[in-house]
Amino acid sequence: MEKELNSKPLLNGKKVGKKPKSPAAGLTVERFFTTPGVDPADELAWEYRTASITGEDGKSVFEQKQIEVPKAWSMLATNVVASKYFRGAPGTPEREGSVRKLVARVVDTLARWGTEGGYFARQEDRDTFHAELTHLLLRQKAAFNSPVWFNVGVEEHPQCSACFINSVEDSMESILTLAKTEAMLFKYGSGTGSNLSTLRSSREHLAGGGTASGPVSFMRGFDAFAGVIKSGGKTRRAAKMVILNADHPDILEFIRCKTNEEKKAWALIEAGYDASFNGEAYGSVYFQNSNNSVRVTDEFMRAVVNDGAWTTRAVRDGQPQETHMARELFREISEAAHLCGDPGMQFDTTVNSWHTCANTARINASNPCSEYMFLDDSACNLASLNLMHFRSIDGCFDPVAFKHAVNVVLLAMEIIVGFSRYPTERITRNSHDYRPLGLGYANLGALLMACGLPYDSAEGRNYAGAITSLMCGQAYAMSARLAERMGPFAGYAQNAEPMLGVIRKHRKAGHQLAPTGVSPELYAAQKSAWDEALALGSEHGFRNSQVTVLAPTGTIGFMMDCDTTGIEPDIALIKYKKLVGGGMLKIVNQTVPQALERLGYRQSQAQEIIAYLDKNETIEGAPHLKPEHLPVFDCAFKPSRGQRSIQWMGHIQMMEACQPFLSGAISKTVNMPSDATVEDIEKAYLEAWKRGLKAIAVYRDGCKRTQPLNTSKDTIKDTKVQVAAQPEPLVKPEPQAMRRRLPDERQSITHKFSIGGHEGYLTVGMYEDGKPGELFVVMAKEGSVVSGLMDSFATTVSLSLQYGVPLQVLVDKLSHTRFEPSGFTGNPAIPIAKSITDYIFRWLALKFLPSHAPEEAEVTAVEVKAAPEAPAPAEPVALQLPAVAPRSTWLNQADAPPCHTCGAIMVRSGACYKCSNCGTTSGCS
Repeated sequence: MEKELNSKPLLNGKKVGKKPKSPAAGLTVERFFTTPGVDPADELAWEYRTASITGEDGKSVFEQKQIEVPKAWSMLATNVVASKYFRGAPGTPEREGSVRKLVARVVDTLARWGTEGGYFARQEDRDTFHAELTHLLLRQKAAFNSPVWFNVGVEEHPQCSACFINSVEDSMESILTLAKTEAMLFKYGSGTGSNLSTLRSSREHLAGGGTASGPVSFMRGFDAFAGVIKSGGKTRRAAKMVILNADHPDILEFIRCKTNEEKKAWALIEAGYDASFNGEAYGSVYFQNSNNSVRVTDEFMRAVVNDGAWTTRAVRDGQPQETHMARELFREISEAAHLCGDPGMQFDTTVNSWHTCANTARINASNPCSEYMFLDDSACNLASLNLMHFRSIDGCFDPVAFKHAVNVVLLAMEIIVGFSRYPTERITRNSHDYRPLGLGYANLGALLMACGLPYDSAEGRNYAGAITSLMCGQAYAMSARLAERMGPFAGYAQNAEPMLGVIRKHRKAGHQLAPTGVSPELYAAQKSAWDEALALGSEHGFRNSQVTVLAPTGTIGFMMDCDTTGIEPDIALIKYKKLVGGGMLKIVNQTVPQALERLGYRQSQAQEIIAYLDKNETIEGAPHLKPEHLPVFDCAFKPSRGQRSIQWMGHIQMMEACQPFLSGAISKTVNMPSDATVEDIEKAYLEAWKRGLKAIAVYRDGCKRTQPLNTSKDTIKDTKVQVAAQPEPLVKPEPQAMRRRLPDERQSITHKFSIGGHEGYLTVGMYEDGKPGELFVVMAKEGSVVSGLMDSFATTVSLSLQYGVPLQVLVDKLSHTRFEPSGFTGNPAIPIAKSITDYIFRWLALKFLPSHAPEEAEVTAVEVKAAPEAPAPAEPVALQLPAVAPRSTWLNQADAPPCHTCGAIMVRSGACYKCSNCGTTSGCS
């Protein structure tokens, strides 16, 4: 189909790229969403708005007036698109001011490129492609990754890819070249990953006789560059992945490098330095600008299971170095992840067993979020489909519309490949020769809820697997049709056997998918898509070596007004929404009414359920709601007034359901509660490997000691002045503890518990301010040994509290102690207790330590002002925001970083963070 380019991209002033086979007649593009002669933009209602973003300090971060926007778009989508994607200097005539023109800029360019490349059989097909793609983008059914919106139609040969993998060789020239390449990618808002296992270890010698520095040493330099560009970059913070193989001699140093720096940050925090994400404490230590992952083989994981030995080997000659017990290394990885969130794990054998181009070279690395995995020195442009916009009138998923959208978007992505600019000659060559693409989706969590399916259920996983299977199968079938017209990618002939083998594995997984919970139409469509992909691919080959990934969809998720991003479930059932005229409304998640209707509740019943949810901020205990329907409304985090949430194993099982139907992998961090143990992380990593995932990262809430908001610098300065002003006594008096006695009449709380069938009662007496001051434990008959020990134990705890020992210290020391009795408790918040003291202190933490409950960003009240010319549409169950918003709306990690654009606290998005105020992301998509 293509003359690869009539106008080839430039690299250092020279034209690059290979000319493919002579095109056939070009593609015939079918209409589905649009009507000939009708502009899709004219089918929408439009209005003019003012886009405005205010920082946490109340100052304006961005404002642009008279922006033309579809009425159906939210204010957040308006703000994100105007601030991130409109080109031209603000306040000048060149500044874009219309979503209609923004989409036209991109679509017009892609249609022109497609014509120049010979992609269309007729002018009619070019016009159809233009209309269908415009419809998908304006209706928020699809979106390209950010670099496309930044650069397409602005530059002659724009950088369009968000994800890059860079190689590095064992030479100083190559190391410094990598630093330069990364810096340029960060500057333009892309992310990059590298496997540093090619670098000699610190135990090996140089040619001149000295000892090599080792990869961890060079990581310090890479980290410093990333930190500088993070501070000065124009689009987003640096996104970077660093990988080391488990058999590298420096693997222990790599595993520990972040934990060692984390402990340094703690020491600085305790010394009084600013503990915020961008403060002096974390700004003074290394390795804060990258995600780290250990690359392991099946051989290593089997050694872990069997408690076998593991030997590291020299990089230069492969000679054995140190021998460790594999289980001890695995424990080190899990302990480090428990302490600071890194390293994650990538499963090398699994990754390369699904490699379509194994005859060219192996897969060594990934992009920063671990969804794009392919050859070294390669790039991937991403796009995502909004699943909620592919529901039919009856609420079911529409496979026919979805398949057509896959075809149109994949064609657009394929056109982009040949007309883009790439940072190095190697990446340019590999992009043209292998043409990898990264089509994905967003809003899975919202779709499942709307369909009445629990995210953490076999039915929900089957449904998600079927959609993912349909997307990937259809994308490969479209790629095969492209190959028929345009010729297969240049590296296909060399890799035909492994690629067809991978397609057969995908097809087998699709045919073995359990049909429970999946509509017959969707189930049949995904099987048919793989049958077609294999048949067409066997005959014509494929135009693209890879076609699908599941990215975090941060900024573009806001652009599409998605409730959930990527593969994630919903965060909470209560959210805030910005109004067109300014101000905010507290609203029930819009997916809840759809789910109740799907589950068969009458309108009057649904209204009472929604009213209860709005008042109590939990759906648990709502009238009319059947117990068996509660799991449908489970979210990622437990609400402050409820007990239910999706457990971490549910996230891994969802990844397992979707992974067999992806060319790449899944960007998702498995979030764990603050009381998760090292053993929990070990189990998560082990289960991820057993279940066929390609990569996994975990994040234990609160593991980093950052503070969401900066501490007062003025207070710190005043303290120092006061200390300096007081003359230091020659002899310091011995500090004396003062006992704070409880009042004679005090409030108390009594809690009944059971541990492995052993029942007991806790009674906590409280001071006037609600803090605990005494503890009574009744566990057995009077006079028994257990009773006496519990009395003595409770007295010791009571005296400790009254003499000022912080409850947090007691919780840290005595939680997770292990002795009998232990077992199941019946308490959803603490399902299993390792001992009586473990249960007692974990319960005390939940009751009296706010940091052990999911933290939420408080939103200050903003007066609701409706624009006279465009009054805000009525929202279902919408209430004006109170003076201080309840702390159960947006659930953040306690140590989530502030947005570097507006200062708002960010939330997790896959393996990255996103800002719900201005749309900024910390990732690469």
